[in-house]
Amino acid sequence: MSVQWFPGHMNKARREIEDVMPQVDLVIEVLDARIPDSSQNPMLSTLRGDVPVLRLLNKKDLADAERVALWLSHWRDNDDITAQPFSTMDKTDLHNLNQWVKRLVPHRGTAEKPIRAMIAGIPNVGKSSLMNALIGKRVAKVGDEPAVTKGQQKLKVTPEFQILDTPGILWPKIENPRASYRLAVTGAVRNTAMDYELVALDGLAFFMAHYPDALMTRYKLKEMPATPDDVLKIIGQKRGGLRAGGKVDMHKAAEVFLTDARAGIVCPFVMETPAMIIAEEQIVEEKKAAKEAARLARLEAAIPQRQQQKNREYRAKMELTEGSNKHQDDSTYNVQDDK
Repeated sequence: MSVQWFPGHMNKARREIEDVMPQVDLVIEVLDARIPDSSQNPMLSTLRGDVPVLRLLNKKDLADAERVALWLSHWRDNDDITAQPFSTMDKTDLHNLNQWVKRLVPHRGTAEKPIRAMIAGIPNVGKSSLMNALIGKRVAKVGDEPAVTKGQQKLKVTPEFQILDTPGILWPKIENPRASYRLAVTGAVRNTAMDYELVALDGLAFFMAHYPDALMTRYKLKEMPATPDDVLKIIGQKRGGLRAGGKVDMHKAAEVFLTDARAGIVCPFVMETPAMIIAEEQIVEEKKAAKEAARLARLEAAIPQRQQQKNREYRAKMELTEGSNKHQDDSTYNVQDDK
């Protein structure tokens, strides 16, 4: 099972991005540094065409720096993508952003020909925070919940640099269930569109496998429990999630864990590596191929059945026609006899 969320305004945003893209010189794609691949919107690559892209791995302070470096190397070696770790709280990053943009669009950047950059990305990756930091005042609404921005905004950073903000858009169907859960763990999916307990259990399984020491330290575990479910119960017991009779409120425990993880309280983390994504994409393609093969097999198997049905219908029609002709012959014979 995967987590899916594609509100109506996101579909409208996709159409608006497609309409305005011919006027854009550069796309600044804001990604979540904790999920560098899952926070990419595959529709954006199609929509932008040949327009250059600068990927900002935002929230770098919440991310595992070593794993972020793996992604930077992977993109540089395989896709020739310009990407930078980033934080809207880091003044050096904000200063450097202008230089990164100018290097990608050297033919523009004057008052007569300002650089027109589109800021794009999935929900809750920090697009509005980036705009506010660039402008130096609150011009875009910021919130912890995804999908705060509902429409496009065009603003001037300097006379030589303009930015166009867009609502965060996911894509209609997230095919990789692993990616969908990573999106939910990091907060890209609205809380009302997901099962808190399932998402927390998935997140706990990840931390148990990749950051066990940090998990044990945060929740004061003497030893690692056997299952994510056991860990979640302990979190509930320790953090005010007990109901009457000593039963653990698993939803409350899930809220506690996800809040801690998203805030970086457990530890800085990155939930995916290039090798992991390559393996997952292969599994997804194999499943799609198997599903398509099964569909074609069903169609092929149905052909004889359809042909048999046609044959039965044809025989029934012929029998009906023959019966009608015989009745006409009998009627004619009786008339002649009367004469």
